[in-house]
Amino acid sequence: MKRNSGPAVLDPIETASRDEIATLQVQRLKWSLAHAFQNVPHYRAAFEAAGVHPDDFHTLADLAKFPFTTKHDLRANYPFGMFAVPRSEVSRIHASSGTTGKPTVVGYTRRDLDVWAEVMARSIRAAGGRPGDLLHVCYGYGLFTGGLGAHYGAERLGCTVVPMSGGQTERQVQLIQDFQPRIIMVTPSYMLSILDEFRAAGVDPRESSLGIGIFGAEPWTNSMREEIEAAFGMHAIDIYGLSEVMGPGVAQECVETKDGLHIWEDHFYPEIIDPVTGKVLPDGEMGELVFTSLSKEAMPVVRYRTRDLTRLLPGTARSMRRMEKITGRSDDMLIIRGVNVFPTQVEEQILRCAGLAGHYQIELTREGRLDEMRVLVEARADHADEASRTASAGLLAHRIKEIIGVTAAITVTDPGGVERSQGKARRVVDLRPKA
Repeated sequence: MKRNSGPAVLDPIETASRDEIATLQVQRLKWSLAHAFQNVPHYRAAFEAAGVHPDDFHTLADLAKFPFTTKHDLRANYPFGMFAVPRSEVSRIHASSGTTGKPTVVGYTRRDLDVWAEVMARSIRAAGGRPGDLLHVCYGYGLFTGGLGAHYGAERLGCTVVPMSGGQTERQVQLIQDFQPRIIMVTPSYMLSILDEFRAAGVDPRESSLGIGIFGAEPWTNSMREEIEAAFGMHAIDIYGLSEVMGPGVAQECVETKDGLHIWEDHFYPEIIDPVTGKVLPDGEMGELVFTSLSKEAMPVVRYRTRDLTRLLPGTARSMRRMEKITGRSDDMLIIRGVNVFPTQVEEQILRCAGLAGHYQIELTREGRLDEMRVLVEARADHADEASRTASAGLLAHRIKEIIGVTAAITVTDPGGVERSQGKARRVVDLRPKA
């Protein structure tokens, strides 16, 4: 790995005791629940329907009495119905892409933007970034929270920002060579496209200036981490966030441990629930991640169901609890002939096959009453002959059957044969007839 900068000066809350953190959380939750109830008609109605009032909250365990918020609730109140302040006090608006319905709209006051910049600066610092570093941002700008979230956090830390955004992969590589950034922030799938472009240009990625990659916006595996780190000689660090809760910077892996993402619990309170029953699960058990905002003014969220699957673990490099890398989403889970399948499980097996690259798509079809799964994946440039591709296809089909438990047809294409992502990868193409 390329050498990291010196030790960081941490915020006091990052090393506070669990009692100190819990005391702050109770104080802030009392404010946030009251703020939502008093200023958002949806929350007033939802609390009353559940027979609960903000005055019923006294301890952290009391939060389980309050109703969940879902993406459907946000869309039902489109565009500004979830705002808790007058629209004139909202300094910025972001929104999801809206590919599955109306976009989810989120708003920020000036103070919200300051908090967001602070937690993003804290995240970049935890990943090994330091003031003065040159930081190349490949996350998309615009309504997507990734680009601007990374941008303002990096500036708050004192970094020099290259606001490249996504796309123009050849130019990305050229600017990385010319500007010599130490840090890159990008989706992991697009980092693989950048890696391909380095190789296509005949440039050794290990000779690049990149020492830290901060990767988020989609689930990715430790196998992909190993591939990226080996290719670039860099630290590949996970970041987590979602627009509905804030944007990137809700949780961050620390470069010194790389053992899960520390949640910034002074601003975001996590719970893990059973995705079917909604029951709160104890730390250490796998389930769906739920967040309640502790300090958001423009758009507080109460028990927002993220649909991301993980578990909570004790703090290590920081006092705040960790969440494991996201293994998948409860609503993205594929059920193939009774077997639960997550795209990340397939990715894990692809990256264990030496002849295959990390670019892939899962295609779902239905023959009669039975679902079929085909995995479209690329051969590596040095394994692109017909014999090698046939052997790789057989190995991957065997591993998916043995490890995941489903039969998959495998198509191994030439290098470059799988659709490229300039942001979040489209991992699943569902061609099954709709009910």
